[in-house]
Amino acid sequence: MPLMRIDVIKGHDEEYLKKLLQIAYEVQLETFNTPEGDRYQILTQHEPFEMQILDTGLGIERTKDVVFFNLVTRPRATKAKEAFYRQLTDRLHKELGLRTEDVVFSLVPNNDDDWSFGNGEAQFLNGKL
Repeated sequence: MPLMRIDVIKGHDEEYLKKLLQIAYEVQLETFNTPEGDRYQILTQHEPFEMQILDTGLGIERTKDVVFFNLVTRPRATKAKEAFYRQLTDRLHKELGLRTEDVVFSLVPNNDDDWSFGNGEAQFLNGKL
């Protein structure tokens, strides 16, 4: 059950953003083996000055097309995370022309007791999920 927050700089059209969301969802299903319909995505667009995404000394140059993926998710195996990073970056490059240098990820693990999907219940704990 990942919660996927995606931050981009304003300027992309609706079709581009919808495609970005769809690709990210499809890669999530494939690499994290989440069930169909497990889709929680929040896309936020920012003014250019609101996103300072530097390179941590790696020599990576970012452009106005930088996209930052932050996922809150159950703990995942390292291989699954690496597959997610690679497959999503590759598809965004091939299908949207996004430079691989402009895709950044951060995953934050959490547990079943950290979720409520409504009604003040912890559905992972009470057996409803």
